[in-house]
Amino acid sequence: MPHTSVLPVSPSRARTAPNKAAFLPAFPEFFLGLLLLALFGRPSAWQALLMDCDTGWHIRTGEFILRTGSVPVRDLFSFSRAGDPWFAWEWLTDVIFARLHAWGGLEAVAALGMLVLCGSAAIVFAWLLSRDNGLWVSLAVTLAVVSASTVHYLARPHIFSILLFPLSLWILDSDLRRPGPWVWILVPLSALWANLHGGFVGWLASLALLPLVMVVERNWTKFIRYTKLTALCIASTLVNPYGWRLHQHIVEYLGSSWILDNVNEFQSPRIRSENMLVFAAILLIGAALAGRALARREWFAGTLVFLWGLASLRSARHIPLYAVIAAPVIASELSAWWRSAAAHSRRGGLAGVFWLSGQELGLSRRLGLWAVPLAVLALCIAAPQGGIRDFPSASFPVAAVTHNLDVLAPLGRMPRILTTDQWGDYLIYRLYPRQRVFFDGRSDFYGPGIGGDYKILQGAGRKWQEVLTRYGFERALLPADWPLGSILERDPNWQIVYRDKQAVLFARRPGVKKSAVSAECRSDG
Repeated sequence: MPHTSVLPVSPSRARTAPNKAAFLPAFPEFFLGLLLLALFGRPSAWQALLMDCDTGWHIRTGEFILRTGSVPVRDLFSFSRAGDPWFAWEWLTDVIFARLHAWGGLEAVAALGMLVLCGSAAIVFAWLLSRDNGLWVSLAVTLAVVSASTVHYLARPHIFSILLFPLSLWILDSDLRRPGPWVWILVPLSALWANLHGGFVGWLASLALLPLVMVVERNWTKFIRYTKLTALCIASTLVNPYGWRLHQHIVEYLGSSWILDNVNEFQSPRIRSENMLVFAAILLIGAALAGRALARREWFAGTLVFLWGLASLRSARHIPLYAVIAAPVIASELSAWWRSAAAHSRRGGLAGVFWLSGQELGLSRRLGLWAVPLAVLALCIAAPQGGIRDFPSASFPVAAVTHNLDVLAPLGRMPRILTTDQWGDYLIYRLYPRQRVFFDGRSDFYGPGIGGDYKILQGAGRKWQEVLTRYGFERALLPADWPLGSILERDPNWQIVYRDKQAVLFARRPGVKKSAVSAECRSDG
């Protein structure tokens, strides 16, 4: 059976929007602006994008690149692994974040996150409309994708994978239905992606499946075409500061058992919240319909849904990508069912009326220049009046750091500070380049060695005192509920210098002799 599309397409006749509407905003353009207002019309929603403080060290990395004109190859931020080899594998996003931060602070970085995330949803909506699914089905499925994807809505580099994945699949899908020159834009797009976020590896793996499908279908013309496309896309991703070593590093990172066991976003999703229930529905429906697709010998569609569904069950960070993969399959099946129901309904029945209205309104499917002014207008309306001056104080020790700069970053030699990985990110944002941290959100960099020491301190494990002494900590900025805080509070070698409902700051008492730091722990540089 010849392969005609990435995913099953509605058999209805392709139509174009009327000429009289050519200069008016189309539904995907309106959708972009309205979604921005709906999701981010409250100041708390802007702050929610900054709930992961990795954004802080990405900004500081971008500033280093802009200041030196070079991409770092060794660590900038820690004293525990100072000067060790490090991959700033999202360096281009870091530069973008740093530029925006210099211009408009954290508010500008959050605004970019909103535009990219809502833009990706608008792309999914326009893609489903282009497949003749009609307005109502396309809108419902897109909103389900958005709901499931909010689990990973954060102003971090992965937003570009959430954007580029549906865009690349749409281009590929269009070429499979009607081959043309536009598909080759995926080659430079893949190169750009490799410098923005490591999610390009998932795209390459998905693309590489297509030539295999063509072998199964014995479509040798398309096999040659998509083999060339895959090879060129893979080769283009080597255009990055680290070459093939970037790919090696990402594959090792994704396969690390320590990362999979200890990093929350790599854990299996917990089906409790509303957005996770939506994901569960998409997962179950997508799996059922993927089986139907395979039964119809639609190998690429069915296999992609099954593979990415498995990936999303293994790691919550893959949920937005799976939802995008499943969306056209689900939309096409819903459209086929509704079309059949409309055909068998009585004349003037609701099923037929809504089906026809959805098809007619679905002709307004363009995503073009109107998207920009509508998105900017929505951002201006939604922007918080007081701006965003810092990361969310409910999640990060904003007050503790602000009131204790003389303790955390005094004049002269910097004290070594113990804190959480996320709070370490915040200290990088607030105190770099003067201060260095023990551990932060770069779990791929620290690995199981220092990561294991961090876990001991986090849980006040059996060797906590040995680890505390080995690294020569002189300050401890701890969450109020850390077990180690209760222990240090009773330790005569430590004193509390600050406490609030969120954090406790300890300082080693003057005159207490510290043990020498082992050779494992580098100098401050």
